[in-house]
Amino acid sequence: MVKQNNKISIIGAGFSSLSAACYLAKAGFEVTIYERNDKVGGRARQYIDQGFRFDMGPTWYWMPDVFEKFFNDFDKKPSDYYELKKLSPAYKVYFGKNDTIDIPDNFKDICEVFEQEEKGSSKHLIKFIKSAEENYNIAVKDMIYKPGVSPLELITPETMVRFTQFFSTIRKQVRKEIKSKKLIQILEFPVLFLGAKPSKTPAFYNFMNYADFCLGTWHPVGGMYKVINGMVQLARELGVVFKTSSKIEQIITQDNQVTAIKVNNQLIETPLVLSGADYHHTEKLLDKSKRQYSERYWNSKTFAPSSLLFYVNFSKKLKNVSHHTLFFDTNFDQHAKAIYDDPSWPESPLFYASFPSITDNYFSPKGKEAGTFLIPLAPGIEDTPELREKYFTMIIDRLEMLTNQEVRSSILSKHSYCINDFIEDYNAFKGNAYGLANTLTQTAFLRPNLKSSKISNLYFTGQLTVPGPGVPPSLVSGKIVSELILKHTRTHEEVI
Repeated sequence: MVKQNNKISIIGAGFSSLSAACYLAKAGFEVTIYERNDKVGGRARQYIDQGFRFDMGPTWYWMPDVFEKFFNDFDKKPSDYYELKKLSPAYKVYFGKNDTIDIPDNFKDICEVFEQEEKGSSKHLIKFIKSAEENYNIAVKDMIYKPGVSPLELITPETMVRFTQFFSTIRKQVRKEIKSKKLIQILEFPVLFLGAKPSKTPAFYNFMNYADFCLGTWHPVGGMYKVINGMVQLARELGVVFKTSSKIEQIITQDNQVTAIKVNNQLIETPLVLSGADYHHTEKLLDKSKRQYSERYWNSKTFAPSSLLFYVNFSKKLKNVSHHTLFFDTNFDQHAKAIYDDPSWPESPLFYASFPSITDNYFSPKGKEAGTFLIPLAPGIEDTPELREKYFTMIIDRLEMLTNQEVRSSILSKHSYCINDFIEDYNAFKGNAYGLANTLTQTAFLRPNLKSSKISNLYFTGQLTVPGPGVPPSLVSGKIVSELILKHTRTHEEVI
């Protein structure tokens, strides 16, 4: 148990901060979380409007084993805090009017779907998923729990066998055997969770396809915010203190150590600080000489997309959609170019829609539908009410056409969320939604450090550091930074 300097201040109350808080509290730290918003959850907050409820951020529950591992570390189970339902179908994909593919909830049926679309493709799929499973066992059960402090972390007998996969790409691997454009899009889709184009994502990351096809897509009853509530409950059980509406205005240092944080114009002394807030923003709270990374550094990085989101109340149940519905009826490469190569508003965007009220009555009044719509965008581009309205009209037109129903007259209200809101609510660099992309040059030790190289008692966690974007990686990030803090704290005590 930690005995000295056992107080720690954590900035932000998102998944990674909550994870770290639980581990540190279990180890004996007195943990206080400061959250600038009036609700915990970070990007996974909840929006409530006229009896409709929406998960504002993550809506996909993948990699259930990572959640189980987290709760098991505290002798708990996810079921102690929330109920899970496996979705069937996992999701629906639209390629055009009357042209859809439903992804079943088990791999055998998925193989049959592939075979119906392209004869012989199931044979290639089985081989592809076998490789993906092997990579999953290496990556998710071992590699992502490394702290990213040395390139040697990546060198194991298992990774050396797969060395070439780090220099090939998902796109090359998928298109080597599969010819159907529809199946290619389905196989390339999961890496979007990693925040980069399939042509820039190492082939090793095909483990996301194993997560998709073999571990399944789940829904926590009550939504992802129910997971947040579960983690908050666990944290409180461990003694963590929460302070919401608490804006961190400055991090005070002396002799290369944090001595205090300025919260709502009040100085609070603290021997340790961990930030789960935006990394770039956190460093701006320091004197310039104490920052590790320059503006040039951040501007040179490949960021995962931002998003234009709409939370929509419908007065009726919608037809021909699933809980998760992907609209891939336009050119993916053109949309990706507008995100990564020539940052701009896409001419004809792909989009995603979530209708959780299909599965869970919690999300809408009886007989009505809650719909969340998401268009991936380049971070840092112009964001105006006029542009938001233009793109809302665009996706509703396509929703009506593709699903063969009229929905516009059933819209009771809508709420939009975009780049300016990510900046305002989360201090997100350029309004990004998902952090740094997991490209080859932004993997593991090549990502921003968990521990400041200039301030001895300042640490970071979350999607801009290791292991990367997404909810399961955020849980892991909280764990590995807590282990790093414990290691350094114990070393300091031994020196004393």
